[in-house]
Amino acid sequence: MTQIYCDIADIKTIKKYSRKKIVKGFTTNPSLMRKAGARNYELYSKEILKVCKNKPISFEVFADDYENILEQALKIKSWGKNVFVKIPVENSKGMFMGKVINELSKNNIKMNITAVYSHKQTSKILSKINGKSKVIISIFAGRAGDVGKDPVPEIKKSINFAKKFKNVRILWASVREPYNYLQASQLGCHIITIPPSIISKIERFGKSFKNLTNDTVKAFLVDSKKSRFKI
Repeated sequence: MTQIYCDIADIKTIKKYSRKKIVKGFTTNPSLMRKAGARNYELYSKEILKVCKNKPISFEVFADDYENILEQALKIKSWGKNVFVKIPVENSKGMFMGKVINELSKNNIKMNITAVYSHKQTSKILSKINGKSKVIISIFAGRAGDVGKDPVPEIKKSINFAKKFKNVRILWASVREPYNYLQASQLGCHIITIPPSIISKIERFGKSFKNLTNDTVKAFLVDSKKSRFKI
């Protein structure tokens, strides 16, 4: 069964969703941290860890070169046993971060390799890790779809590649709609990371087509009455 991680950095929301059985972990990124109002990245992350003590959570580096990425990764790793260090598959100059991935893997540091789009990138990542360190490979399905690319073949191939590694899990990232959860499950994705608003919709799965028709017609009727429409 595909595990659901909650994609959020707001502390109150993390506290609320950490109590939900449906949520098995959390992912954050610098953009979500900024949106949540974080000013000091380390202090804010440690505040998150006070309410997320057991479930896995990813914190991302924001350096752009080998030495500083490695330094930030080692610091982030020290924040908690449930922490995954999020490393971009490439830096802003398009350089593959294989050297960093390999170094962290040798030290058995849990990683979440992010901003992945293709099975070729997955293959390169797998060539740089050992068979022990826990690794999540986050494939940005939604963003691929936004520009007309079909992410499904890339995810399928990535899952097949990862079968040789018991320590590797493929994650469907950048969710756009609740149905993505069913797609990820059908493909055999290990994890899908989802914003709270969509998790709430998944929790309401199960309505029949008849129920959906009835709800839709009622909603249109209510709006037409509120607007006092006449023909």
